[in-house]
Amino acid sequence: MDTLLRVRLSLMMFLQYFVWGMWYVTMGTFMMAQLQAGAVDVGSAYATFSIGAIISPFFVGLVADRFFPSQRVMGVLHVVGAAVLFFVGNVTDLSTFWWLILAYTLLYTPTISLANSISFRQMENPGKQFPAVRVLGTIGWIVSGLLIGYFGLDSSALIFHIAAVASLVLGLFSFLLPHTPPKPSDQPSWKSLVGLDALVLFKSRAFILFFILSVLICIPLTFYYNFANPFLNDIGVSNAAGKMTLGQASEALFMLLIPVLFIRLGVKRMLALALVCWILRYIFFAYGDADNHLWMLLVGIALHGACYDFFFVTGQIYTENVADEQIKHAAQGLVTFATYGLGMFFGSYISGYLTERYIIVGEGHTTYNWESVWLVPAYISVVLLVALLLFFNEKKKVKKYE
Repeated sequence: MDTLLRVRLSLMMFLQYFVWGMWYVTMGTFMMAQLQAGAVDVGSAYATFSIGAIISPFFVGLVADRFFPSQRVMGVLHVVGAAVLFFVGNVTDLSTFWWLILAYTLLYTPTISLANSISFRQMENPGKQFPAVRVLGTIGWIVSGLLIGYFGLDSSALIFHIAAVASLVLGLFSFLLPHTPPKPSDQPSWKSLVGLDALVLFKSRAFILFFILSVLICIPLTFYYNFANPFLNDIGVSNAAGKMTLGQASEALFMLLIPVLFIRLGVKRMLALALVCWILRYIFFAYGDADNHLWMLLVGIALHGACYDFFFVTGQIYTENVADEQIKHAAQGLVTFATYGLGMFFGSYISGYLTERYIIVGEGHTTYNWESVWLVPAYISVVLLVALLLFFNEKKKVKKYE
């Protein structure tokens, strides 16, 4: 892959995740400060991304990949998305805000897989070349967080306006990306896109438990995504969005540890280690503060990489190993559909309703009993850990991570 092509693909990834990180992390803080939203409203808004994740495989697999060049589809989606994002930052009522966010997530979520597809199609050896390109996406997310934190934009409508400008730039730039026409061969069916071809895996009790755990762990995950930034700002942590970029940095670091740990620990111990990290993260959040125990909050944020990578990436490897060759893609589609789609959708609403139970209404300021809030996902993670240790008994030998 020549240098110019690598630069173009890397810039695409940087902007792709810069746009996402610019509004996603602090949306809950914006809603609470500017729209007087409650926890349920915040959860409902974040659930729109899951709706997009459920629908986007159909759009990409059955429409975009069949009839139109990927780079043009991506360009149109980002240009239209830029217009929607601009209006999102200008609305003043929750109902309009929710519908506009839903419209935007329906436009944005297909571009995630389109960006990956464009990259893979231009690479001679994606296994070696893709990580160096994809890491620019993580850097883009980190830069967006640092920008928000440095200028104190957590609750400002500028998070949507800046994201809109970046989306417009990416949309126009997409038309300059390498031509990536549809591939007429090997087109997936709608059944394989949602993983129905992989239902045979449910003959295994171990996979059933793994599948259930994967869906339920999305409840603790949505607590972090939806309420970590509002929590940090509410208790007075300075540069909250900037500090939260520790989570993305640790995600990249722990990803590098997976090949070594997976070989030595295996699936069950890796998943157990992930759940232990989930428990510790939320205990640190429950008892940390902005003064004497700030270190607990920072460690809790930094544990995001271990929580996410050790569970979800390990789960992808496990699924790859237990699925037969002809259903591997369907198996990954099944797990992705269940977690990022159904799991995150219900998790967003559940985390919102559970957080709302601990609301504290004061004079001129609404807050939450955050200690009680964070102990909820900690308890859920404990239950999942116990279930894993007692009932997960993988019989099929798992191949080494390669």
